[in-house]
Amino acid sequence: MKVQVIKDDCISCGLCVNSVPAVFEWDDDEKAIAITDHVPDKLEAEVEDAIDSCPTDAIEEI
Repeated sequence: MKVQVIKDDCISCGLCVNSVPAVFEWDDDEKAIAITDHVPDKLEAEVEDAIDSCPTDAIEEI
């Protein structure tokens, strides 16, 4: 699984960064970014939850 954050849609709510810090972090503009090229299998469920919970649907699987 690969994911990306659509920067223009991110409102910096922190849900993804706080719930899966091994996959998401803040960039210099305080927007979330995916920091891994491939989500580890053991984190896929947590990332799916972050995708489903994102209030602006800014996270997408690619």
